[in-house]
Amino acid sequence: MNVKRTLKLLLAAAVVASPAAWAEYPDKPITLIVPWAAGGGTDATARIIASVLEQELGQTINVVNRTGGSGVVGHTAIANARPDGYTLGLATVELDMMHWQGLTSLTYQDFTPIGQINFDSASLSVGEDSPFKDLEDFVAQVKSHPAGTYTASGTGLGGIWHVALNGFLMDQGIAAGKLTWIPSQGSAPAMTELASGSIDVVASSLPEARAMIEAGEIRSLGVMTPERLSGFPDIPTFHEQLGSDFSLGAWRGVVGPKGLDEAVVNRLETALKTAYDSDAYQSFMAKQGYGVVWRDADDFETLMAEDDAKFGEIMKQMGLAH
Repeated sequence: MNVKRTLKLLLAAAVVASPAAWAEYPDKPITLIVPWAAGGGTDATARIIASVLEQELGQTINVVNRTGGSGVVGHTAIANARPDGYTLGLATVELDMMHWQGLTSLTYQDFTPIGQINFDSASLSVGEDSPFKDLEDFVAQVKSHPAGTYTASGTGLGGIWHVALNGFLMDQGIAAGKLTWIPSQGSAPAMTELASGSIDVVASSLPEARAMIEAGEIRSLGVMTPERLSGFPDIPTFHEQLGSDFSLGAWRGVVGPKGLDEAVVNRLETALKTAYDSDAYQSFMAKQGYGVVWRDADDFETLMAEDDAKFGEIMKQMGLAH
């Protein structure tokens, strides 16, 4: 009797795991976990993509903010969810950074990538009256002065913009940490300090710097992209100024817990691409100044793997990797 019961359970499990069993997916609401607070850029991106995606999937998508631990709490909640396609998350670039800092053992390999929907490249800004004329002058001055002469800010210690700045310095043959990093709660307070002359340079995305650039209080030295951004056509790239191919930035993408069925991934990936291409999503991101980049599941996984290795190398040089 026990043998028969065991066989029935195994057969039922096989049916559930089969692609045919997912033919009606989704047949109930989906939860989309956001590892950051309501009102921020990640939350805004999650809510607009969810509103369009639920039209494609025919089910409600509930956005839930799970904050704390510099992104650890939310990403852990995504990873620990049942791999049934009904709990997803909007993962952020910090996923490739947290484990190097010893904050968690989670890596990108603990998730199922579905698609990347956003990328904002790093940029450097200085005060309007800064002695740095351009990016080339900035690099020359940093090289020729002792460590600690200049200060920089834009995020917390070990945050994306801190790592991006030091990666660029290393690319230019300058030791990581030569600029004194002043931790901040984000780009907004750092920009205020920059405009007042309290610090020398801020690393951030261009959308975060836009308001103060347009107000004439700060100016951009350039952006870490192969080509100029359509939303900022007058701001030169690092490549065109120095020939540097170094690039780093903040990305966001939809993921699920490890082990999602391939049929579910395919359904979600197709729907996500349609939502990404929609006028609603594209116009919202353009209005906010956020960068839009699409990578399918396979390419998104490749990006995460490449960035993970890149962050590890830079953070080791910065003395931040455990």
